[in-house]
Amino acid sequence: MTRGTRDESTTGDGLAVTTHGLPAWLDPVVEAVRTVRPTQLSRFLPPADGSGRQSAVLILFGEGERGPELLMMERAGSLRSHPGQPSFPGGALDPEDGDPETTGPLRAALREAQEETGLDPAGVQIFGVLPRLYIPVSEFVVTPVLGWWREPSPVGVVDPAETARVFTVPVADLTDPQARAMAVHPSGHRGPAFLVASALVWGFTAGVIDRLLHFAGWERPWDTSRQVPLDWRA
Repeated sequence: MTRGTRDESTTGDGLAVTTHGLPAWLDPVVEAVRTVRPTQLSRFLPPADGSGRQSAVLILFGEGERGPELLMMERAGSLRSHPGQPSFPGGALDPEDGDPETTGPLRAALREAQEETGLDPAGVQIFGVLPRLYIPVSEFVVTPVLGWWREPSPVGVVDPAETARVFTVPVADLTDPQARAMAVHPSGHRGPAFLVASALVWGFTAGVIDRLLHFAGWERPWDTSRQVPLDWRA
């Protein structure tokens, strides 16, 4: 079952952001994107002076054998930025992506997803954009772009120098209380984590997933006192 047209906006060069035809189960996510405020997503917000490197990630929802799922990847261990860490596809904006205030993050998210996973951007419907967030350790200002995998395409590792593996995670696994924990950084910082697909998802990616599940009403009660180290392995 899908919904009819609810809203649509088109950028100056024709790139549409629309909720038309989305499956009904995405309605809570659409509402969360519409109403959430930056401070409800993270305490790390872009510097007021405008510094930081503009980037974008693609939070792509698909529908697999076990229901709703998210596309994810594991970064290559040789990378300087966040090596070996599970993440959403994404990266820094390039000049050809266009205006960083409008089309830039949308095009960057799709371009990076294609470069990292082989995804066909033509099969992705962008339905929302979250407020910009900040990753202090890498000084990235990140725009999370949300998409519906309307026409799934084959995905996999394109360049082993960038990507170790590409995988999907059922939302049912992400909401499983047994898959939830708090990851403990050597510095003592604690943040939400997910033990899924033989991986520990933590940091920025886990924080965004945690908030999306919460504000979409999908979160299930879990033991927030449970802690795991960053070197956790299944």
